[in-house]
Amino acid sequence: MISYVTVGADDIDRAKRFYDAVLPALGYGLKVGPEGLSYALPVEPDQPPIFADFYVKPTFDKRPASAGNGVMIAFEARSQQQVRDLHAAALTSGGTDEGQPGFRADYGPQFYVSYLRDPQGNKIALFSSDPNEPARDD
Repeated sequence: MISYVTVGADDIDRAKRFYDAVLPALGYGLKVGPEGLSYALPVEPDQPPIFADFYVKPTFDKRPASAGNGVMIAFEARSQQQVRDLHAAALTSGGTDEGQPGFRADYGPQFYVSYLRDPQGNKIALFSSDPNEPARDD
């Protein structure tokens, strides 16, 4: 199981605007500290943590942050509408479009997805695969 994911950012305030447009709507809470941003799902008292936490931090080696070629982080939305809404919110909060919301021929008929780049260039997917929503026409 993945415990956490960390991406580097040279401009934490800019990264925060982008991720705050998406992650709180998916249930993530935010803690801001001197080491950067920590997004996590809420945990009931006396319960183990829910993985995976998502961190946005300056690089440890102090060199410029860069996006990994072939690296993508996917967040599950509750519905196709939420995918559309969050994609739009991310674009107005400093993200760039890498693929408008919709179905993709390469994936199952219920997989509804959009793709973005955060301000640092990290690739982010927002998806829903709710079997109670419309499916792709094959």
